[in-house]
Amino acid sequence: MKRFDSPWTSVGCGLVLILFATTATGQLAINPSTVDFGSVQIGSSVSQSVVLTNTASSNLTISQATLSGTGFTISGLGLPATLAPGQSVSLKTTFAPQSGGSSTGSLSLACSVPKTKARGKGSPNSISTATLSFTGTGASPGQLTANPSSLNFGNIQVGVSLTLMDTLTNTGGASVTILQATATGTGFSINGLTLPLTLNPGASVTFSTVFAPQSAAKASGSITVSSDANNPTLTLSLSGTGTAQGQLILTPAAVDFGNVTVGANATQAGSLSASGTSITVSSASLTSVEFSLTGISFPLTIAAGQSIPFALTFAPQTSGTATAMLSFTSNASNAPTETLSGDGIAPPQHDVSLTWNPGSGAVGYNIYRGGISGGPYARINSALDATAAYSDTGIQAGQTYYYVATAVDGSGMESAYSNEVQAVVPSP
Repeated sequence: MKRFDSPWTSVGCGLVLILFATTATGQLAINPSTVDFGSVQIGSSVSQSVVLTNTASSNLTISQATLSGTGFTISGLGLPATLAPGQSVSLKTTFAPQSGGSSTGSLSLACSVPKTKARGKGSPNSISTATLSFTGTGASPGQLTANPSSLNFGNIQVGVSLTLMDTLTNTGGASVTILQATATGTGFSINGLTLPLTLNPGASVTFSTVFAPQSAAKASGSITVSSDANNPTLTLSLSGTGTAQGQLILTPAAVDFGNVTVGANATQAGSLSASGTSITVSSASLTSVEFSLTGISFPLTIAAGQSIPFALTFAPQTSGTATAMLSFTSNASNAPTETLSGDGIAPPQHDVSLTWNPGSGAVGYNIYRGGISGGPYARINSALDATAAYSDTGIQAGQTYYYVATAVDGSGMESAYSNEVQAVVPSP
């Protein structure tokens, strides 16, 4: 008998069958021929179904299955399995990665087709191999870490708070969703986390932790973070010590400025000191605008035992007694005040009295005033002064003036300036 060699390659992906026959033979198609499981977290698994179909007109027997590749398994296929023409069978492929990184594998199926009469007596069955390829990537599970893993606030005065920052990072290979974060321990609280919050691999979130001690004692607590990470509960330890509030000392307790002329001012000294522990003074308040505080600026921290001087000024705006209260806002346990008082008195009235020798034939006199020696001068009398004397009341305290006079005869003729005189007005 003459033998005809006729190669036949399946159109099914990854399947190559070479059969030698003169009659219809079997063919195994695999769909899909390559299974890509994608990224699968270590500790979990993903499955996909694969359909095996005999696409030819003769029976086909799957006699053996050879699996390679770490993490890949199959199930649902009993061997040997004979498929009639057009018949299909499903098997389940599973990828359960044991470590991180890419993995590949394959499933080789040995198929046989019964001999035919065309082959003649004693001809063996035709054997072929169909191959299914696997790919997948093992991803390490999400892992939540904190930096730092504990917070120590040190010594914090009662009534004061301190804020420290902490960062949560997903150091694993899969996303992590933070579900809840709670702080325990008296005086501890957290801010800056809006939950639930998902962190992709390598992503971080920063939040703040506040310690505001309620008493002068050691305090401890913790922050518990719940998530779907490989470590579902993350705990951060918290510690701090509350210290007693200090005392603010204000001296003197009262200040009397006495009599101060309106338009002038008087200054007296005062001081602030801290007792027990350092004190932070944030502001000062005075209840009257006639009093002012100078020499210090806020906020101001005073160390225990330290004294800070300041100045108080009384500048009366009107006559009469003025009072005020000086107070400070601080983190001290007390709030001392200082009483201020003073009397505003009206400024004295100043005038310059001028006299001169009468001139022969003079019927009146003009008086001139200047701001600098030698003039220019301006006449200050509105009408002839009939006497040899004049009082200038239109002057200001603390100024210096220069005066001259002229004589006027009956025909209205005015003499030259007299000699110049100087007048220094006291202040106030």
